[in-house]
Amino acid sequence: MARRPNRAEQVALDLLDEQKIVAPPVNVERIARQLSVDVRYEPFDGGLSGALYRAADNHTVLGVNNWHADVRQRFTIAHELGHLLLHPDELFVDGVLKRDDESSLAIRSQEIEANAFAAELLMPRKLIVDAINRTLATNATPDPKRLIADLAKLFDVSEQAMEFKLVNLGLAVSV
Repeated sequence: MARRPNRAEQVALDLLDEQKIVAPPVNVERIARQLSVDVRYEPFDGGLSGALYRAADNHTVLGVNNWHADVRQRFTIAHELGHLLLHPDELFVDGVLKRDDESSLAIRSQEIEANAFAAELLMPRKLIVDAINRTLATNATPDPKRLIADLAKLFDVSEQAMEFKLVNLGLAVSV
């Protein structure tokens, strides 16, 4: 029996529904624009992946480290959108929430939620299952490494993110 989506995953699914997204890859920049978020790419120092800033006039800017790989940048945008939608009380006037080395460890509950939101936004369970079923229709026993690579490419995410998502969905394949 499939588990029910948690709060973060449900918010991501609702957003995908509102945006009428039915196929991968999910265009997170377009979603950000639809939410009136200004996405800016800048070279950040250290391990900082992204930052979310909301000004007093509710103008929201999402900064992304342009030194990171494209798939990392997409996850950062999705992660920061998760903070925007899940943690509005933490986005205080002239406040900054930043994604850094500590947040990548997912120690704080807000970071865990933002990561779950990002994973579901970029790799929704239904779309993954559909893609796997299409693969199985033509190849009953696909090579696990190749399947992960193909899914990662289709969803425009890293192979590591895809493998982690498959494990979380209980669809793990041994590699």
